Amino acid sequence: MPKPTRRSEPPGPQGPSGIGQRVLRLRTERRLTQRELAEPQYTAAYISTLESGKVRPSETALRYLAERLGVSYEELRTGQPVRLATEVRMRLTDARQAFCEGSLRDAAQRYTQLEREAQRLGMPSERAAALVGLGDCALEAGDLDQAIEHFHAAEQLLADAPLPQRVPALRGRAVAHLLAGDLRYSCYLLENAIDGLNTAGLHDPNALLLLYSAVIAPYMDMGAQARAARAAELALALAPQATDPALVARMHRGVARTLLAEGRTADADASLARAQELYQQLQIRTELAHCHWMRGYLRAQEGDLTQAEAELRTARAVLAERQATLYTVQVNVELADVLRRQGRYGAAEQLLSDLLGELGSGRGAVHAGGAHRLLGLIAEERDRPEQAEEHYRAALDLLEQAGATGDIADLCRLLGDLLRRTGRVEAALDVYRTGLGHRTPPGTTTLGPAPADPPL
Repeated sequence: MPKPTRRSEPPGPQGPSGIGQRVLRLRTERRLTQRELAEPQYTAAYISTLESGKVRPSETALRYLAERLGVSYEELRTGQPVRLATEVRMRLTDARQAFCEGSLRDAAQRYTQLEREAQRLGMPSERAAALVGLGDCALEAGDLDQAIEHFHAAEQLLADAPLPQRVPALRGRAVAHLLAGDLRYSCYLLENAIDGLNTAGLHDPNALLLLYSAVIAPYMDMGAQARAARAAELALALAPQATDPALVARMHRGVARTLLAEGRTADADASLARAQELYQQLQIRTELAHCHWMRGYLRAQEGDLTQAEAELRTARAVLAERQATLYTVQVNVELADVLRRQGRYGAAEQLLSDLLGELGSGRGAVHAGGAHRLLGLIAEERDRPEQAEEHYRAALDLLEQAGATGDIADLCRLLGDLLRRTGRVEAALDVYRTGLGHRTPPGTTTLGPAPADPPL
């Protein structure tokens, strides 16, 4: 996937020529000379160069000139009245609310209209926000290629903007790559952005909280538990400075995963409860479903299979209603594990077989591997060793492609034990060696150095 590149000066109303023409028109209408407009902060020569379109004024210069000409900064920068910009931003807020509470189709239609309108009006920041919204819709619908395309287009529009403004688009692209099974690239995108913010001194709590919350999942899937725990620790430290409650709720959901990995189920439950409380206040239905999903997993870990099934079915109902197909099938993997542990093999096997058509190496690879692993366990428990081996090997291929080293060692143990029980000792030893190669000390990873910490 190509990286965002810096663009040349934009043509049209927001380019140097368009801004210069507006300054010339407004100055002439107000019967000001170039010197009268410029002084005391600038020179007449500078105004002349600006009006001829040979220089792009800084934000400071634009704000100074806007005040002297009696117009708003936005109107001078874009050529559009403030009323239009305000209206577009209000409609973006409405579209986001539709995304949280309504149907994906309705939200996508609103974002599409806004993206076209913002392009027509020459409003790149608002157009980028609409593209991020479209990316979120595509992400939830499971159209990962489309999501990556939208997020990448938003990053390109904001190529000249400060890094904090690009973070939502960049985070969205990283999550899409994670769901597609490209864990390493997802980590690369997020860690680069974290390093970019921290080393440049761009201490934006909202942007950093968004990034640290997002990087927990790929860290956990890659077996880098120490890095995941550190990201959770930094996210918790940043939360009091964040101004967006949705970001804080997402942080609590991510932190809960690291707490579960450490066996701190009570703390994880409390973190999920806090996230659920915030999401209920904000009426963000998909994120509420994710909370039920994680609480179902937590209850299963505690052995309360009845409550686990209830939580997972609640999550699945909400996600299916929103047509969030990829997330729905991922919940079904967790639900199938609960059904298997309840001894309901037929129902679990049918559920897993049905969903494997929706998952694969380029779409939910980690959960596809989990589905094959569960089918292998069911086959073993039903005395079908050949079928079990087939599923274990399919799971191993998927997890190796995705780089999900956190699960490979356990899978190699299952496959090795199966081979040993069926008399293939040498083959079992080979599989055990493969698993030992992936069982690195907790927290180590083949990634580069950990990103710099923020100046807390």
